[in-house]
Amino acid sequence: VAIMKGENEEERPDSIGSPSRPLTISKLGGFDYFNDVLKRPRHVLAPMVDHSFLGFRHLCRKYDTHMCYTPMFHSRNFAIDPTYRAHFFTTDENDRNLVVQFCANDAETLLSAARYVEGRCAAVDINFGCPQNIAKRGNYGAFLMSDPDLVHEMVKILHLNLSIPVFCKMRVFPDVEDTLRFALMLQASGCQLLAVHGRTKEQKGHNMGLADWEQIKAVKERLSIPVLANGNIQTAEDVRQCLAATGCDGVMSAEGLLANPALFSGKEVSPFDLCMEYLELCEQAKEETYFKYVRSHILKILKEQLDLHMDMRDVLHKIHNIPDAREAVIQIRRAIENGTDIDPE
Repeated sequence: VAIMKGENEEERPDSIGSPSRPLTISKLGGFDYFNDVLKRPRHVLAPMVDHSFLGFRHLCRKYDTHMCYTPMFHSRNFAIDPTYRAHFFTTDENDRNLVVQFCANDAETLLSAARYVEGRCAAVDINFGCPQNIAKRGNYGAFLMSDPDLVHEMVKILHLNLSIPVFCKMRVFPDVEDTLRFALMLQASGCQLLAVHGRTKEQKGHNMGLADWEQIKAVKERLSIPVLANGNIQTAEDVRQCLAATGCDGVMSAEGLLANPALFSGKEVSPFDLCMEYLELCEQAKEETYFKYVRSHILKILKEQLDLHMDMRDVLHKIHNIPDAREAVIQIRRAIENGTDIDPE
């Protein structure tokens, strides 16, 4: 989809295509890009802080995930800190249909960050959906939905200056008319694909509740760009029902894929096999440097088994590298299947 550079390569942004000198390029967008370049991706891995790194993206792709988002990156850190970029953003030639997501509250900083990945991904996405308190303190994510002028400025500057499309991810408002007004503004500003999480920013934690597919359907019916539905996706049947209920062009999943990376395939795959495949992909992706995220994935994939055998959770908390993780998964599987105790060492 995009010209891929080496895993550790990057180009420094230059003045070409600056806000005062927008690019005069012709580029595909909307359904032309969605259909002809991305090949109609119906199954999408959501951006997840600390989780949607390269190894996990490859695991999901093995099981019918068609497009993957990176974790959310802070645009200011990404724009000024090469160590931050090198540590958190890795990709390779098989990382196809990759969308890099940023949070931001300054248009020019966002553009500076986006230029570092412009030749290494299919699109750049702006996060208008994060509802966490850290986003409130940092003035980004869903808390920018009350500042449409700034949102318009950020979307427009990427649309005018990047050679790849700009996507957006948003939450809904309590009133569907406000949701539609915001979504239409994003489209008018240059957004070429919109992912809609059918919950308000207040719906989180213990107050999460169900996502509102009716609001997502209303957005899909009013916009002329591709729309992805996000929320309430835990099984392959949920995917089918969501597409039927909303009419959307694709479905995005976060928690559902964390628990079952094979969700979109509809296949029954052993969680132990998924863990072993994931660890092999992490080795190939050289993700040893942030092993705590690898451990977190193993804990989530094996959650159902570990909830029934709480003592085995301690084994995973003691490991610190991929070979040890592989041995721990083997031990836990053997103990559960044979009904035996596990060696705490």
